[in-house]
Amino acid sequence: MARADRLERADRLREMLEGEYRQHLIAALQNTAAGQWGLFDHQADRHARARVAPVIERLSDLAEEIDAQRTLLGLEPFALHEEFVAARGPVKSNAVGEPKQARAWLDRLGEPLWPKGG
Repeated sequence: MARADRLERADRLREMLEGEYRQHLIAALQNTAAGQWGLFDHQADRHARARVAPVIERLSDLAEEIDAQRTLLGLEPFALHEEFVAARGPVKSNAVGEPKQARAWLDRLGEPLWPKGG
């Protein structure tokens, strides 16, 4: 029974962390869609990197916590973070810009372009 309780708590924590991760990612995507470059690190601009560093760090920290819970539960790694990390970095000159890429991510996540109430 104690093991079942621990697993249930771990699963609730995982769900809570995944929800928090999603909220942070959506807010960052909405800022990027509004024209604030740096989230996807396409231009390798040090000022943009510094501006989004706290966001990237928070998402990475949450993803580590999520993966720890997922490992405990025997689940696959957190795919949303893996996809986000894979989408970052240099791109070809004809690739879509970060705002357009952020809009595509928001569409995929089923989220509005602008925050609620804003």
